[in-house]
Amino acid sequence: MTEDPPKSRAPSIRDVARLAGVSHQTVSRVLNNHPSIRETTKQRVLDVMEQLQYRPNRAARALVTSKSHTLGVLTASSTQYGPTSSIAAIEDAAREAGYYVNTANIASTAPESIAGAIEHLMNQAIEGLVVIAPQVRVFDLLAAMAIEVPYVSLQSTGHAEHRALAVDQIAGARMATRHLVELGHREIIHLAGPQDWIEAEARMQGFLDEIDEAELRTHPPILGDWSADFGYFAGRELLHHRDFTAVFAANDHMAIGLLHAFREAGIDVPGEVSVVGFDDVPIAKHLWPPLTTVYQDFREIGRRAIALLLAEMHDDIGPREELVRPQLIVRDSTGPA
Repeated sequence: MTEDPPKSRAPSIRDVARLAGVSHQTVSRVLNNHPSIRETTKQRVLDVMEQLQYRPNRAARALVTSKSHTLGVLTASSTQYGPTSSIAAIEDAAREAGYYVNTANIASTAPESIAGAIEHLMNQAIEGLVVIAPQVRVFDLLAAMAIEVPYVSLQSTGHAEHRALAVDQIAGARMATRHLVELGHREIIHLAGPQDWIEAEARMQGFLDEIDEAELRTHPPILGDWSADFGYFAGRELLHHRDFTAVFAANDHMAIGLLHAFREAGIDVPGEVSVVGFDDVPIAKHLWPPLTTVYQDFREIGRRAIALLLAEMHDDIGPREELVRPQLIVRDSTGPA
């Protein structure tokens, strides 16, 4: 009787061949679905693979088939709720389509850090790439490196060499601002995201467009960092002036910080100040008061990103950019001026 492979190492293709009573070339043909393999032989090999919990080496298979069945995700914001949700959906959708996913997080926005993350993914023989990095400079470097695999982005970048699937951030910001205007607010502050982020710039543009259309006074946007800590700090500073009745925060975490600062100071929300966020993080509906915000379906975006990337990989002709419309979720943090 043939012994099982030692427990100190993972089973190899030769272990499978030995237990199945075939050559390792036959096992390789089964892995690559070769038509010359008899069904009984194929099933015997598959049964042994299951018995040994054998997992084929993707790098070795790539040498044989020129296909790694691996996709890459490049992200610079994997700790944020939105990108984290999208990455989980990307992995699920890729697995359903028969692909693995390797994710590289950019530690900083320095060119060498971005280039290093891209090189890491390319060394995994990825066949396609999803880019969730939020800064324009990442896409500038991608264009300069002339990478040889198709890629899609989850941001609207204006670059023509790849497809983009993006939430219409400008439309979402206009919805949030228009909601405040329709409630009678005339002095509205915008707590913006970091200046070099594509989404932050788009949300600021939507806010300014809506304020201009309503012919209201423009308060200079406050540049934040997406964190609740900054929202809390900004809220405390804003209370020194009180020349506003509403704040549109560029994300929910900064809005949460604002609510904390206002509540601590005894300011009634929404009786004295209305607050709107953006993203609709899961906790938003459980705050006090529950937060009015702009909803983005991050999981649907991740799923559609894989569909778009696979179409790009197979040269399907389609629009270069798809915009997903967000939705305003009205809760109790906003009220009449």
